[in-house]
Amino acid sequence: MAILKVARLGHPVLRRKAAPIPPDRIGSREIQQLIDDMFETMLEYGGIGLAAPQVHESVRLFVAGLHEGDVVSPMTDEVEMPFITVINPEVVPISRETETDWEGCLSIPDIRGQVPRPVAVRLRAFDRRGEKFELVARGLPARVIQHETDHLDGIVFFDRMKSFETLAFMDEFRRYWTKDDE
Repeated sequence: MAILKVARLGHPVLRRKAAPIPPDRIGSREIQQLIDDMFETMLEYGGIGLAAPQVHESVRLFVAGLHEGDVVSPMTDEVEMPFITVINPEVVPISRETETDWEGCLSIPDIRGQVPRPVAVRLRAFDRRGEKFELVARGLPARVIQHETDHLDGIVFFDRMKSFETLAFMDEFRRYWTKDDE
């Protein structure tokens, strides 16, 4: 496994719509190695999600999660988020309710901002074994799934913000914005 270079905002790969991975290529050594390297990269940089375009691969693949676990069972607990590999995702909001919360991005290091998103989504995709799966996600898992799927469409979280007034560097975010959370 290897830690990959993360593309930063301004690199054209982050604004390009990624190509689907043919299902018969999912099991290839190249795709499996990319998945392993993406997990290693995500963990190295302290992320909870990483899309292939962020590591200069313009394919519809992302990895995410906070801990190892069964990735096919429904994710409904806002805190639980097992490691998951998502290939060729289709994401559909299943709630009209939205929530505005903080997001950051490994491709936009040291910056946070508040982004409105639907609180619940249905995800249909292929897993790393090439098997189709479907799940419902709420809370943090739903937010991460939407954030990473946006990367596959050339969208970064800045594009979803209603206002840039909440943009904050991490030091100021910790100093001024997280006090209410404690």
